[in-house]
Amino acid sequence: MALASMALVQLGLAASVGLLDQVGAEGAAWLRLSWAGLILLVLVRPRLRAFTRASLLTTVALGVVTAGVTMLFMAAVARLPLGTASALEFLGPLGVAIVRGRQGTKVWPALAAVGVLLLTEPWHGGTDPVGVAYALGAALCWAGYIVLTQRVGDGVSGLQGLAVSIPVAALVATLIAGPSVLPRLTGELLLAGLGLAVLLPLVPFALEMLALRRLTTAAFGTLMSLEPAFALVIGLVLLGQVPGWAPLTGIAFVVAAGVGAERTGARATAAQPAGDDRDAAPAAC
Repeated sequence: MALASMALVQLGLAASVGLLDQVGAEGAAWLRLSWAGLILLVLVRPRLRAFTRASLLTTVALGVVTAGVTMLFMAAVARLPLGTASALEFLGPLGVAIVRGRQGTKVWPALAAVGVLLLTEPWHGGTDPVGVAYALGAALCWAGYIVLTQRVGDGVSGLQGLAVSIPVAALVATLIAGPSVLPRLTGELLLAGLGLAVLLPLVPFALEMLALRRLTTAAFGTLMSLEPAFALVIGLVLLGQVPGWAPLTGIAFVVAAGVGAERTGARATAAQPAGDDRDAAPAAC
């Protein structure tokens, strides 16, 4: 589920590049979040009684960081190659893996860190500093997203949590980007946003929430080290962004770290979300 999510995220980002010239980075992120929030509200129909006060507040916080990671990363992609932006953003989950990893498993974050350095090649200089700042902001939001997603997934059955957090993210994005984007919308752009919302964030975020019920946050964060490699390959194939030898070597390091995390990161017991099991199964499907 985590691997499928990463592939869809990078495909969705690559497909979103064409929207940047028409509605900007914030507008592209807003379109995706708005459609995804609407679809989840219609299909899942979240029930407030499925939430405790604490789980509802956590879900709202998840929505805020979801808006942050989506909008900041789109702004970074507008200024940096997809692989570089993804590698910088990965510092967020890498930090989660380092802080929360069990004794004996910290070798995987260390190995992934070397891979990230090779992918970004900071010694060359010339990287857009504003793009780097956006990517690092997305990294902070992604770290919060991982921790909060696991808490919401453990505390709320099925996709009820996602059906609240994504509309909250859409509302935050609307407050930020809506006034500048709405006058430029056309029917074609709305349809494009609908298709992109399925690729990112609808299906990937659902897969990540389900994956985080089965993995520790440390393992999930390290497994996400594969995402810069996905981004590098998709950037090459779809966007013509040709990597050098150092980024290619970095792929080997992050793949090794990801495999190691997958082998050692299963949660001791699968979390049982709050709520009735009969509600959880159909929603997860």
